[in-house]
Amino acid sequence: MSWTLLALVPLGLLAGLLSGLLGIGGGLIFSPILLLIGLEPHQALATSSLAIVPTTLAGTWTHLRSGQLPRSGGVAIAAGAAISAALFSRLGQGLEGWMLLGLQALMYLLLAITIEPKEASATHDSRPLPLAGLTSVGGVAGLAGGLLGVGGGLIMVPLMVKALQVPIRLAIRFSTLGVLVSSSAASVAFLQDGRGQLVLAVLLGGTAALAAQWSAGQLNRFSESSLAWMLRGLALLLAIDSSRRAVMLLLAG
Repeated sequence: MSWTLLALVPLGLLAGLLSGLLGIGGGLIFSPILLLIGLEPHQALATSSLAIVPTTLAGTWTHLRSGQLPRSGGVAIAAGAAISAALFSRLGQGLEGWMLLGLQALMYLLLAITIEPKEASATHDSRPLPLAGLTSVGGVAGLAGGLLGVGGGLIMVPLMVKALQVPIRLAIRFSTLGVLVSSSAASVAFLQDGRGQLVLAVLLGGTAALAAQWSAGQLNRFSESSLAWMLRGLALLLAIDSSRRAVMLLLAG
C-alpha cells in the first residue's frame, strides 16, 4: 500500500499544476486515479472532493495575495457554490456508479465543444462584474461538486467567459475560489457519510497544493488562446476516459 501511495505523488503534482493554471480543482485527475487504484465510484468521487480542498486553497491564496481577485465577485461566486454544494452533496448516493461516470462524460463533452480558443476583448476589463451571474455560476459548481465529486472549474470558466463576458484569466481566478468553496461544502457531507478516504485525500491534496501555489502565480505568462485550448483538450480527454469507465461498469453489472 505504501508504494501505491508514493506513486500518487507525481500525479498529485500534475493535478496541482493544472489546478493553479486552469482554475480546476484537480478532481478531473484525482477521480480517474482513485478509480484506477480500486476505489468504487462513490468513494472515489467523495475522496476527490476532499483532495480538492487543499489544492484550491493554495491557488486561491496565491490569487488573493496578488490582489487580482475582486472581493465582490469572489463573494458572489463563493455564495452560490456553498449553497448549491450543500444542497446537492447527498444527491449522488441515489445513482449507480456508471450513471455518475456517464454524467461526468456528458459534462466534459459539452465543455469541450463550448470552450472557444480565442482572445477575449480588452474592453471586457472595464465592465462591471455581473454579480448575479457569478452567483449562478457558483451554483453550477456546487452542483458538480456535490453530485459528481468534481470541483466544477471546467464548467465555470467557459460559462463566465462565454455567457458573462469575463476575461479568461479572471474567470480562472474566480473558478479556483468557487471550486474551493463548493468542494469544502460537499466534503462536510462526504465525511459525515463516511464515503471519503481521508488519508488518500490528504496525500493527493497536499501534494497538489504545492504545485497549485506555484502554477497559479504563472497564469499571466500564458495567452488567453493557449489557456482555452488547454481547457478544451483536457475536457475532451476526460470525456473519453469517463465514457470508457461508465461502459465498463455498466457491462460488468
